[in-house]
Amino acid sequence: MVGTATKRRGGGRAGNAARRGGAVIEQMPWRLPVNSDRPTEPLDDAGIAAIHDTAMRILEEVGIEILNEEALEIFRAEGALINGTNTRVGREFIMEMIAKAPESWTMTPRNPAREVVMGRGHILFGNVSSPPSYWTMETGRKMTGTRAMCADLIKLSQYFNCIHFCGGYPVEPQDIHAGIRHLDVLYDKLTLTDKVVHTYSLGRERVEDAIEMVRIAGGHSHEEFEASPKFYTNINSTSPLKHDQPMLDGWMRMARAGQGLVVTPFTLAGAMAPVTMAGAVALSLAESLIAVALAQVIRPGAPCAIGTFTSNVDMKSGAPAFGTPEYMRATQMTGQMARFYKLPMRSSGVCAANVPDGQAMWETEHSLWAAIQSGSNMVYHAAGWLEGGLIASPEKFVMDCEILQQLQRYMEPAIWATTPGELAFDAVAEVGKQGHFFGLQHTQDRYTTAFYQPFLSDWRNYEAWDVAGAVWTPERAHHLYRRIVESFEPPAMDAAIREELADFVARRKAEGGAPTDF
Repeated sequence: MVGTATKRRGGGRAGNAARRGGAVIEQMPWRLPVNSDRPTEPLDDAGIAAIHDTAMRILEEVGIEILNEEALEIFRAEGALINGTNTRVGREFIMEMIAKAPESWTMTPRNPAREVVMGRGHILFGNVSSPPSYWTMETGRKMTGTRAMCADLIKLSQYFNCIHFCGGYPVEPQDIHAGIRHLDVLYDKLTLTDKVVHTYSLGRERVEDAIEMVRIAGGHSHEEFEASPKFYTNINSTSPLKHDQPMLDGWMRMARAGQGLVVTPFTLAGAMAPVTMAGAVALSLAESLIAVALAQVIRPGAPCAIGTFTSNVDMKSGAPAFGTPEYMRATQMTGQMARFYKLPMRSSGVCAANVPDGQAMWETEHSLWAAIQSGSNMVYHAAGWLEGGLIASPEKFVMDCEILQQLQRYMEPAIWATTPGELAFDAVAEVGKQGHFFGLQHTQDRYTTAFYQPFLSDWRNYEAWDVAGAVWTPERAHHLYRRIVESFEPPAMDAAIREELADFVARRKAEGGAPTDF
């Protein structure tokens, strides 16, 4: 139905809207939201202790396969019990190491005004990262990702103030050879955005290239760059109970450089983790904490966060499911454990839907609410994710940003303020039991800012909506996305810095880029 409507009205009212001048939307200003709500905590003290003890027993009695020789030698020097690649460590060592990690830390991108805080009650939202495929209403079909598609999603990531960092490849640009893909995409991210960016930990070359490019973009000396985090990486363990060679290589290099470190096991209950949420969370914690400990051995005080990507599979098909009740509870439980370990936490805004429809939005909203309820500090994939992470969609991106703005408005203390002006006793007395509050001076002074104003939701009644063209939400999102990318202007960058970045990319390409054998 939506696809048919798009073809019928593409040059009509919606098309005319794209030709109007001025700002594409009136959006909320850039801010770092602080979540003041008490977290949802399904675990009691005994439950926290039981999950902690199980995670420690996994580390002590079962062990983690460390598939990186350098990391193995570091653990061996710390007294770990190593048999081949199996590495067992004691709880005293783990707790001593994670106590060295800061409870909060900042990341400062090339534009210091876009600095973000990991921890201290802040919650940061990021774009979709790493899908190989792309879906847009222009074609209505699943397509292989390209650099142009990736750039459009980077532009959306820069445009929307409710997006705080630009993670991963917003869609995998498979028209660029894998050996140089990281160079082109990071160049696009550093020139099309001025927000915090991410690098994949896939071996020495990619990480060292990223470190140098972020340093150049910020205009830093090597000493200035390593003095505080400027960007971050995220690694996934290979559940169950493995950390692979290239990711640990990148993790250790980022630790030595003092950059942000996030470890997120991908534990699907019933497949790569126990079918029970407590068991899946305990496994995830064991895999996370050994990576945090490794970073602290390398550089005490290295900025670390633990992530949760614990959900369940569809036991009928084996397909991943997201935004489920189990996913929500696992996220809340991991939030409790992150506070127990005094580490910042990352979660995700995810769904299993294939197109930006009702299922996509209710599953995404469930996962985003779980992030808020858990006390998450960083929310990956908060805009644009479909098909369990296999598809990125610009329409879904815009629709998700409407949700993110509303959630950020929900967290504004002004809504629940109780000053005399907010309590409005005099206004109530003036109106009494008759009349209304529309014309009251108290209302006139506040009506423009009292309530959230959507940029995508349509609050008209059916008749008015029908007369205006009966445009469904994904179609409205499509036209907004097109207007945003067509009118996009990159943030300012010094010409000499841009040239230095371009020269670095050209040189590294000439040298062959990075290996592609893993």
